[in-house]
Amino acid sequence: MAHKRTTETNPWDFLKEYHGKVFSGTWPTLPELFGISVNRFPDRPCFTVYEPERVSLTYREAHARILAVAQHLRSLGVERGDRVAVSGKNSPEWAIAYLATLFAGAVVVPIDYQLHDGEIANLIHAGGARVLFIDEERFEVFAGGGPGDTRHPVKLDAVVSLSRAHKPYIYELRTETSYPVVPAGESDTAAILFTSGTTGRPKGVVLTHQNLVADCFLAQANLTILHTDVFYALLPIHHSYCMLAVFIESFSVGAETVFGKRVVVKQILSDLKAAQVTMFLGVPMLFNKLLAGIMRGIREKGPVVYGIIRTLMAISGATKKVTGKNPGKKLFHSVLDKASLASIRICISGGGPLAPSIFRQYNQLGIDFVQGYGLTETSPILTLNPVEHYKETSVGKVIPQADLRILDPDERGVGEIIVKGPMVMQGYYRMPEETAEVFTEDGFFRTGDLGYLDAENYLYLTGRARNLIVGEGGKNVFPEEIENEFQLYDEIAQILVRGYHAETGHGGELIEALVYPNKELFASGGAAAPGDGTAATPEEIEARIKAIVAEVNHRLQPYQRINRTILVDEEMEMTSTKKIKRGTVK
Repeated sequence: MAHKRTTETNPWDFLKEYHGKVFSGTWPTLPELFGISVNRFPDRPCFTVYEPERVSLTYREAHARILAVAQHLRSLGVERGDRVAVSGKNSPEWAIAYLATLFAGAVVVPIDYQLHDGEIANLIHAGGARVLFIDEERFEVFAGGGPGDTRHPVKLDAVVSLSRAHKPYIYELRTETSYPVVPAGESDTAAILFTSGTTGRPKGVVLTHQNLVADCFLAQANLTILHTDVFYALLPIHHSYCMLAVFIESFSVGAETVFGKRVVVKQILSDLKAAQVTMFLGVPMLFNKLLAGIMRGIREKGPVVYGIIRTLMAISGATKKVTGKNPGKKLFHSVLDKASLASIRICISGGGPLAPSIFRQYNQLGIDFVQGYGLTETSPILTLNPVEHYKETSVGKVIPQADLRILDPDERGVGEIIVKGPMVMQGYYRMPEETAEVFTEDGFFRTGDLGYLDAENYLYLTGRARNLIVGEGGKNVFPEEIENEFQLYDEIAQILVRGYHAETGHGGELIEALVYPNKELFASGGAAAPGDGTAATPEEIEARIKAIVAEVNHRLQPYQRINRTILVDEEMEMTSTKKIKRGTVK
């Protein structure tokens, strides 16, 4: 059931009780906000992990550990404005390190633990971090002075382990002397998030306490979250999407965060059921896989049952759209329970475009499923689809105080998305020229994304400006729109659409698709095989992929159609949020 609020109230109105007592600015800082939740919900579960048994900290217990680690940082000489790096898999220890850094008045530099040692060292250097919290796999490397294959030797005052396997272990830090803390202010930097350039000059996004806290609460205008919710932190928590939309959103209302350590479907389903997760945030690839598994199970019941269920799904979805009531939760409870999704209240997809058909089917099954949009530079949330009034083809309604506009729209209303508001970054760390390049003269941040707005201020994405393909006759083609058409095909593990120039001197760019087939599916006889369970041959795989491309081409406009298809042997490199790194594909 969707939880509605009256128009006279805001989700952040409870903060009025603490204004002038705990904080004095427009918004509390992150430590002040966490302290408010400790005051409101001291004995509720805060940070939880299954290893495989449940290990949980209440808000009171988490707060005590945060203060102990903050005091240790102060004993090392860490002061207001100093930088502290955190790199590791999702865990309560990661959360404690992050918050303890802020409680010490310092700035946190979250680093992707999947990077190579030299890349991590480069980011530590670029951020000027004095202390490093790191997982067991990398502890010995950095405790020993860092990797030898980097241009920047690691100079740290201390390295602390996020795992019991090494000492000093974060939970065992003790300080005999009490050190005073000069707390950060609302407009002070809270985090520096490095988005790219790890092998060259890294680009760090500077976000203040106000950026993150304002975005956290303004997003709640489009999405009701409750102190009884259980969030699942599955995506890498160093990434702005999981950091804000799961970690910070959760503790802002006194909810529980359950940390998932592995993006493995079997482990995910086990965690979802054991923790009775209610808020599940993911990326399109993950939701595609889960839905494919559900629909495969339904299809295996035979054509008659499959037909009945699909009809009921259509009725359920139409009923929800017209009345706002959600019959699917009861209709398909057994299906959702088998998929470990019965406890889910809301699913949110971000980090990339999702096919409307996927969006529609989750809602038909009874799950309130919404999309959002944002960038690291915007803390990151700019739009969210309200559960009670969602649009399947939109990435959501613009959140309050985000002045979002379309720059130089074309005849379709499509142009570059620009935005101004309290969630927009201060700039790139020590990169004034690069910062100036992404802001307009009147102070709007240029996202580099293309899209359009409707009359109700809902945003529709069409692609990235730098990926735009200009076809013959000057027609603009957005590769992401074409790639979305392939999301329901299990046979395709990855697809990248891009432009190329024909040697014949063709007037505009032609369109090619690089496809990495689902080798596991083809090897099991699940596709393009004789039907006897034997693996498909390379020729059968190629024929099936080209047949899918032809099928999609038939649905596309003539100027959008793929001219050539190339099957690649190796999986294309991806970001931590499962998007293909286009710049690395040859």
